[in-house]
Amino acid sequence: MITFIVSVVLLILGFIFYGKVVERHFGADPKRETPVKRLADGVDYKELKPWKIFIIQFLNIAGLGPIFGAILGAAYGPMAYLWIVAGCIFMGSVHDYCSGMLSLRNDGISLPNVVGKYLGKTVKVIMTILTAFLLLAVGTSFVKGPADLLHALTSWNSSIWLYIIFAYYIIATLLPIDKIIGNIYPIFGVILIFMVLSVGTAMLVKAGQGSVHMTEFTAGAFHNYHASPSSNVLFPMLFIVISCGAISGFHATQSPLMARCMGSEKYGRPIFYGAMILEGIVAMVWASAAMAYYGSPEGLNVAACKGVTPAILVNLICNTWLGKFGAVLSILGVVVCPITSGDTAFRSLRLVISDVFKVKQKPIINRLIIAVPIFVLAYMICELDFSTIWNYVGIMNQMLAMVTLWTISSFFRQSGKSHWMSSIPAMFLTVVCISYIFIAPYKAGGLSLNPVIGYSVGCAAAIAFMVLLLTDKRKLAPEN
Repeated sequence: MITFIVSVVLLILGFIFYGKVVERHFGADPKRETPVKRLADGVDYKELKPWKIFIIQFLNIAGLGPIFGAILGAAYGPMAYLWIVAGCIFMGSVHDYCSGMLSLRNDGISLPNVVGKYLGKTVKVIMTILTAFLLLAVGTSFVKGPADLLHALTSWNSSIWLYIIFAYYIIATLLPIDKIIGNIYPIFGVILIFMVLSVGTAMLVKAGQGSVHMTEFTAGAFHNYHASPSSNVLFPMLFIVISCGAISGFHATQSPLMARCMGSEKYGRPIFYGAMILEGIVAMVWASAAMAYYGSPEGLNVAACKGVTPAILVNLICNTWLGKFGAVLSILGVVVCPITSGDTAFRSLRLVISDVFKVKQKPIINRLIIAVPIFVLAYMICELDFSTIWNYVGIMNQMLAMVTLWTISSFFRQSGKSHWMSSIPAMFLTVVCISYIFIAPYKAGGLSLNPVIGYSVGCAAAIAFMVLLLTDKRKLAPEN
């Protein structure tokens, strides 16, 4: 219980104090004209109230990652707590804030274009391909996932829910952002926040009564609790399994949506940094709940070996701890998470493609020209076994975050500012991603090689990228 409470407090303090440090270092200027003031089109560039933008940003980035990812990460033991807290404050929130602000400073452009400006055209092409694949993969999986969850809650066939969710996604992708997303998300936000508060409160009450045991972070926590440690190496696999809640490249694909709706740079810290901190709290709740429900990481691993998946565990926790009414609302919160990331994943993909081909999105025909092929392809993928592709999504997500951190570092260096705030996390994540590719088993998207090889190549890559950063002589043109 103490670890959980301290972790949540640290996350909140991180927003209050380190968030201000990041904001000041970036140089947020409330007087600077934002893109929506100059480029308002009533579709994507539409000014929204700051509290609405915060809720939309939070729901955009949440998905199932801070729930299912945190539960899977809890199998590695209390080290998950350390990664969530430190990763969220010093890596994920810096990544989200700076990538969002860079989009805000550059007319709300999509992530590949931001990367291209600071790292060059070649990297831009690579990032465009990676970003498009990730957004399509996330959007498609977040059609099937919610359909299956809703099927479990109702008597309706999952195919019916599939068509309903697809129809919603199409509408949300095409209509102006304030029509559907701006009106429905506040309701979804209340449901999701209720879910987090109810599960977290129930866990603390039961721990106080002694009916559940909450695992603490102690000196003995620095080892791998996973049931299959040889194929699930603590470093780097924990740092890929838990992405949302610590750091996730997907977030940088979503921030440009909100950068096009913000009326002032002063809202950047609560919207970009703050939403990430809230997601970290969600991850802490579910990582803690997963271990507490079975009494320990070992108990959680025994259950996982018997076939208890994150979806099953969420259902067990909600029904056992909250009763029928609370369980329904909480499970709806879990359904809301993927839906509110799936719709904006497709919307982001539309904007990435429109940015690449420079297609104005105010005319509805232009939106249809891009959106129709996207949804045809997504529907075709839904008919296939998606598990093989999904195995690569985790590492691609963190590779995106890695490149984004190097982009932020390049921006700082070209601006004549200290880059260590982002370049140290960039080096760390480079070691994680490159070593994962070499060490992870085949079924998880890796090459299943000796860890020594993976760590050596990962460290060499991190050093090489740092050398490239330090030897880059480019300077940004003075701003007016």
